[in-house]
Amino acid sequence: MASTKVDLNHNKIARIEALDEFAAVLFRGNKNHQRIFLAIFVELKWARDQFLPALEPLADKYSFSRRSLETARAKMRRLGLIDHVSRFNKHHGYREGWVFSNRFANSLNRLVEISTAFRERRSALQEQRDRDCFRYL
Repeated sequence: MASTKVDLNHNKIARIEALDEFAAVLFRGNKNHQRIFLAIFVELKWARDQFLPALEPLADKYSFSRRSLETARAKMRRLGLIDHVSRFNKHHGYREGWVFSNRFANSLNRLVEISTAFRERRSALQEQRDRDCFRYL
């Protein structure tokens, strides 16, 4: 199974200006997976209703292996960038296929909220709890 590890810091985030740079951050050191990410992302972005019934035709269209496609697709799904919908999903017209997911963006927003909340000074009880964290590590 491919790792979902993503190496981010504020400088890397500030320098991202294009989709290929975003791909390089998510799939660090693997140009083939970066190409596959771009193929999936661009095709999904410009597909009708941002819906693709299958990803396998992209392997033939862009000349990469189905195994590499599955590896990159799996990482994109675990990160929460794309999602598979079943034919039982009314929202997508009872069609089976692939769509963009909001889980990645929602998770990053939640991380911002947590970071901001942990910096707030509320009470002496909170201070004690914060200092108690050292005992558990």
